[in-house]
Amino acid sequence: MRLDKWLWAARFFKTRSLAQQAIEAGRVRLEGERAKPSKEVKPGDRLSVRVGQSEWDITLRALSERRGPAAAARLLYEELEESRLRREAQHAQGRIAREPALELHGRPTKQDRRALRRLRGY
Repeated sequence: MRLDKWLWAARFFKTRSLAQQAIEAGRVRLEGERAKPSKEVKPGDRLSVRVGQSEWDITLRALSERRGPAAAARLLYEELEESRLRREAQHAQGRIAREPALELHGRPTKQDRRALRRLRGY
């Protein structure tokens, strides 16, 4: 089965094209090596998948041609314990202290510009 199809079926990515883009960008590694979207995968292969801020280290358990419900998708892989603990710690850290830059979107508003001027003193 193709790597991009499996990632889509396991619900790591919403579309196959997003899975392909992530693989080509190097955010998905098969057995520690970069792979192409058409690379054949089989049960027992190890994957490292980075989605946003999260990184998953998983072992493939099964293959599926179809994208099913999330409960069925979780049966397609097994996450390594150290990966799960690392993700949970990162998630807990994110809840305690959010990254300020994540809140910024686009250009500052007029109110933001006035606050920046007051802060800079002019």
